[in-house]
Amino acid sequence: MRNIDTVTVKREVTSLIERCLIEPDRAVTEKLENLCDAPLASYAAKLIAENNRIAKEKKVFACQDTGQALIMVRLGDEAYCPGLRLALEEAVRAAYSPARKSVADPLTRLNTKDNTPPIIETEIVSGDGLEISFLAKGAGSENMAKLYMLKPADGEDGIISSIVDAVSSGGANACPPLVVGVGIGGVAETACMLSKRALLRPIGQSNARADAARLEKIALEKVNALGIGVAAFGGNNTALAVNIELAPTHIGMLPVAVNLQCHSLRHGTVKL
Repeated sequence: MRNIDTVTVKREVTSLIERCLIEPDRAVTEKLENLCDAPLASYAAKLIAENNRIAKEKKVFACQDTGQALIMVRLGDEAYCPGLRLALEEAVRAAYSPARKSVADPLTRLNTKDNTPPIIETEIVSGDGLEISFLAKGAGSENMAKLYMLKPADGEDGIISSIVDAVSSGGANACPPLVVGVGIGGVAETACMLSKRALLRPIGQSNARADAARLEKIALEKVNALGIGVAAFGGNNTALAVNIELAPTHIGMLPVAVNLQCHSLRHGTVKL
């Protein structure tokens, strides 16, 4: 059994979050810098890329909505890390100290005033390692998330239609160009968490399964055919990627969750 020090966890996760909040995904910025599309869309893309460069150089937040902290943990079954949750909360509190206070009680709407608690999702894996991923989820894009409880008979056509429907109904409000995360399988909450894990995959990297990769390609083509475009100015770049993650599901179910992520894709991973 390997013991993992929570002091190290707090230090590394604090640094990870601070870095992510000022530097959106580099692959997104590079694509925006080189994007050729409708005139207004191309101009908007270059402005977004410039904003990201300035944020990195000046060490300021790339977007005023620093989002709700989503932390995805993969903890080895041979690892021991007492106090892990508290360490993660302290890391969020420290890293988000200068940020807008964006977390509130859902009923009273009273603000927690320190951006805690984070949303923590934990997966037990084999080994003695600890992998912690961070994703800043802004309200504008998260509000456009959709869950579809399809019938197995709906099949691939139903999955593709669900992805296109989600982008069609919410894409213009989610600050495109988007990265579209899709979770398929499990139960309702499994699909939703998979759709967020899908957002962590590097831009341009397809699912390792050929059938899922083919669905990603088809869905991306259909989403971009909607013509919403960068900043909803039209064109062929509504989404930069559609990433699908899968989990086994019941024979009588086909849950599909679609999570739209704005161009300010702020995420990262540390392994301890």
